Amino acid sequence: MHRVEKTHLPVAALTHPGMKGKNNEDRFGVSAFRTAGSPSTPVLLAVLSDGIGGHRAGEVASEMAINIISQHVAESDGRDPLKILNEAIQKASQMIHQQAQEHIEQQGMGATCASAWISGDRLYTATVGDSRIYLMRNGEIRQLSTDHTWVQEALERGLIEPDEVEGHPNAHVIRRYLGSPAPPEVDFRLRSNANEQDTQQRSNQGMRLQPNDCLLLCSDGLTDLVKDDEILEAFSSASIDVAGQRLIDLANQRGGHDNITLVAIQVPDTRAAAESSAAPKKRSLSRSLALSCLGVVLLAALVGGVAGGYFLYFQGDRPTATPEVTPQASPSLNEPLGEPGTEQPGSPTPRMTMTRTSTPSPTRFTNPSGPGILSVTLTPWPTNTPNPEATEPLPVVTVNP
Repeated sequence: MHRVEKTHLPVAALTHPGMKGKNNEDRFGVSAFRTAGSPSTPVLLAVLSDGIGGHRAGEVASEMAINIISQHVAESDGRDPLKILNEAIQKASQMIHQQAQEHIEQQGMGATCASAWISGDRLYTATVGDSRIYLMRNGEIRQLSTDHTWVQEALERGLIEPDEVEGHPNAHVIRRYLGSPAPPEVDFRLRSNANEQDTQQRSNQGMRLQPNDCLLLCSDGLTDLVKDDEILEAFSSASIDVAGQRLIDLANQRGGHDNITLVAIQVPDTRAAAESSAAPKKRSLSRSLALSCLGVVLLAALVGGVAGGYFLYFQGDRPTATPEVTPQASPSLNEPLGEPGTEQPGSPTPRMTMTRTSTPSPTRFTNPSGPGILSVTLTPWPTNTPNPEATEPLPVVTVNP
């Protein structure tokens, strides 16, 4: 695929180390491509990874996951998203495991992975671990992904009840992760409702996104402390970058015990934008027609004036008969002078109104100030790398759809 500078959908990505002084082991990457051939299709790839291992270099594993997956997708032809994502994630897992074996201080490291591939308006997802993917549509929020945790498996098998999930001691026991000795099974289930079987969920891949949809990838540092309905409320009442910052602030207010990272993708309502831009064009056309008609009238008056002057000039010396004047009765003051107009007394005078249209807000990859600031690299494949020496907020990087 061909790499391009701008995503075709607005994206906001934010990360924060949390309030416990931990290293930020979360990483994210956002890449934009166009497929080869004609017609060419825009592709957006978003990948989020949460490092596992703590002092055993979890941030190394998540960094490798983002870079390897993004690079593999960039080098592909983009024709089979699920196959390409599976190859990319398996390759990343293998290389993370190999890296850990070759460096004793990194043994035991691993990473989760949540990937969203949007080709035009079609969505493909792939996950390993407990980083989540949500879809917000028509005032509802759905978790598209399935957690690969001990608690989730116990819940599916009926070993525990739903009210026992929150606060369970095994809540963060991961059953799949990148870097494991055995290659992890990549989960391609895309859950549109809770009653679907696994086969149906896999067949949902390639689902069409709709205007005003909002897609969210996030690490468990957010979902441990912020409920689904609070996520929905934030994105329903603000732009994606403002909503994302509010959610990070909320998680930190509640303790911020882990790194917090999210990537939000907005599907604009192109129909409303088209109607808004069409209105000024119609007014401009009407104004042009009115000016054209006025020009024709003025030209006719000018020609008539010249012709009349010419006639008077050349006919002025010739004798003319004195016209016979016939007395006319003066009109009565009580008689109407001409036909009445179409306007009704008291009716408002029509006015032409103008509407200002706004351009889409630029996409912002935002990095909060404070300890553990992360910068964002957009070339050759976007990811974020530590910048421990930074003491001031880094500049905002913008990507316009």
